[in-house]
Amino acid sequence: MLKYYLKEMRVHHYIKNLLVFVPLICSGQILDPDKLLPSFYAFLSFCFISSAVYFINDIRDAEKDRNHPTKCNRPIAAGQISVRSAVIFTVVLILLAVLFNCLCFHPLSTALLAVYFLLNLGYSLGLKNIPLLDVTILAAGYLIRAMYGSVVTGIEMSDWLYLVIISAAFYLGLGKRRNELKKQGSEDTREVIRKYSFSFLDSNMYICMALVVVFYALWTMDAKTIEAYHGSRMVWTVPVVMLIFMKYSMTVEGNSDGDPVEVLLHDKVLLGLCAFYLLLMLALLYVIR
Repeated sequence: MLKYYLKEMRVHHYIKNLLVFVPLICSGQILDPDKLLPSFYAFLSFCFISSAVYFINDIRDAEKDRNHPTKCNRPIAAGQISVRSAVIFTVVLILLAVLFNCLCFHPLSTALLAVYFLLNLGYSLGLKNIPLLDVTILAAGYLIRAMYGSVVTGIEMSDWLYLVIISAAFYLGLGKRRNELKKQGSEDTREVIRKYSFSFLDSNMYICMALVVVFYALWTMDAKTIEAYHGSRMVWTVPVVMLIFMKYSMTVEGNSDGDPVEVLLHDKVLLGLCAFYLLLMLALLYVIR
C-alpha cells in the first residue's frame, strides 16, 4: 500500500524542489548551518505541498485518467488508492508542508507557499485548459521555488539568475507540451494540447533556450558575481550549460514524453552532464578560490 502512496506523491519529482537551494549554492554559503537548515526545511515544505497538488489534480482527473493510455496507471485512477483515503492523505501533506514552513518561517515565505498552492489548485480546476496560461503556471512553480529559497535564507539572488530560471522553466514547459502533442495528439484527454502547434512550440522553445544561455552568461560576467567569486572563472561553466540544453533538446526531439524529470532520469548522458556541471560549479565556488 505504501508504494502506491509514494508513487502518487511523485517522489522522483522532488528533484525540482532542489531549486530552493540555488540561492544558497550560488552565494557560496552552503556550508553555513544557519543558512543550510532553513533551506532543508524549505525543501521538505515544497516536497509535501507539491505532492498535495499532485493528489488534488489526480483526484479531480481520475475519471479522465482512466481513459488515458499512461495516466490510467496512476494509483487513484487505477483504484489502488480510494478517493476518501486520497483526500485524507492530501490534508496530511498540506499540514506537513505548513509545519516545515513554520520551521523556516518568514511572512513572505508563507505567502509564496500559498501562492504556489493556489496557482496549482487553479491549474487543477481548469486553468490548465487555457493555452499559454497553463505553461505560465508551470514556469511560475520553478520561479517560486527559487524565490522561496532566497527568502528563507535571507540571501538576495541575482536578477540574472531569476531570468535564467524563468527562461529555462518556459523552455521545459513548452518542451513538455511539444511531446504531449507529438505522442498523444487527438487522443489526449485535454483540449489545450490541440490548441498548440509544433511550429509554435518549437520556435518558442528555442527562443527560450537561447535566452537561458545568454542570461546565464551575463550572470557569470556580472560585476557582483565576479566580486563574490573573486574572479570571472564562472564563465567556464557556460559551455557546459550549452551542452546540457543541446542534449536535452536532442532527447526531447526523440521518443521522450517531454516530462523534464523523466527526460533527466532516463538519459544517462544528460544526467552525467548535469552532475559534471554541479561538480564544476561547486569546485569553482568552494575549492578554487
